[in-house]
Amino acid sequence: MISHARFSTDPWGTVPGGDPVQLFTLRNAHGMKVSISDLGATLVSWHAPDRTGRLGDILLGHDTPAEYLASTTYMGGLIGRWANRIEAARFTLDGIEYTLDRNEGNNLLHGGTTGFNRLCWEAAEDNGSLVMRLESPEGDAGFPGHVSVQVRYTLDDDGTLTIAYEAITDAPTPLNLTSHGYFNLTGQAAADVRGHVVSIDAEAFFEVDAQMIPTRRAEVAGNAFDFRQSAPIGARLDWPNTQLALAAGFDHCYVLPEIKDSARPVREVARVYEPGSGRELSVLTDQWGLQFYTGNHLEGEQGRGSHTYSKYAGLCLEAGGFPNQINMADNAQVVLRPGMEYHHVTQYRVGVRTGV
Repeated sequence: MISHARFSTDPWGTVPGGDPVQLFTLRNAHGMKVSISDLGATLVSWHAPDRTGRLGDILLGHDTPAEYLASTTYMGGLIGRWANRIEAARFTLDGIEYTLDRNEGNNLLHGGTTGFNRLCWEAAEDNGSLVMRLESPEGDAGFPGHVSVQVRYTLDDDGTLTIAYEAITDAPTPLNLTSHGYFNLTGQAAADVRGHVVSIDAEAFFEVDAQMIPTRRAEVAGNAFDFRQSAPIGARLDWPNTQLALAAGFDHCYVLPEIKDSARPVREVARVYEPGSGRELSVLTDQWGLQFYTGNHLEGEQGRGSHTYSKYAGLCLEAGGFPNQINMADNAQVVLRPGMEYHHVTQYRVGVRTGV
């Protein structure tokens, strides 16, 4: 049986108005530790050993709560009510049209101006896990229904961080939650991720328009988006490709294969290897979409200590529904109704590859 991490709590400053912010740390038996804040249920840091046993922080982040609130990069945040974009910040549900908060041009991005990543969550320990809860009232960012959300973080001795999401509502509403951690497996904040080697188990992805709204599903075969076999990110970023030019890199949602074994609710959908450190990240999820983002807009972002991040300083692998799916034909997948429960499990597993 895998034992759960040790748990500790430390003060971590305040937010405007003076409310305290806490930092919660999960540790496992091998020295790995993950720190999470109740501000935004944010993944703040993840110290993991390299092939020599040296610990390094594999997440990008800031030093203070104030810096997280000032940032527009959603660094490590828990994203809700809606991860990614909703076109024109509007949708129709059960014959009623709803208008949402426009915070990226004409669109809604990552829950709006005051999304879940900018709110203080209630937090408590439960058997070595960190459990966070948030109440999202009717009309939050324009969404219908009062939604109660719970997120559980568990770090196991095999290096797996499990993020388990649950939610209920009192009225029909779209819901699409994810975690927006920026990974850099070198453990060196000054480095970029061009040398990371990525594989993604997907045969299709969504092409986007100039506003990053999906336009159609496209096959990955024969183009820069084909990561069915492992490939270095940097080489792919340099391919001539209209979609890469539109996004200034990768910022696209992959269509994941269906789960075929009901006894195993999550399946591995992506893997990232960093040759210098030997660190390897596996992503497992029960979701049907995976947003792959290469930190295309991190240039000049103030990081921890004296570090200023560069373009491609970190990568995100965000599991959830499809961008703008509430306006697609298969929108029933992303509508939570009274009497239903939203369930979503994503695991990030970090280990060391001993071979080349």
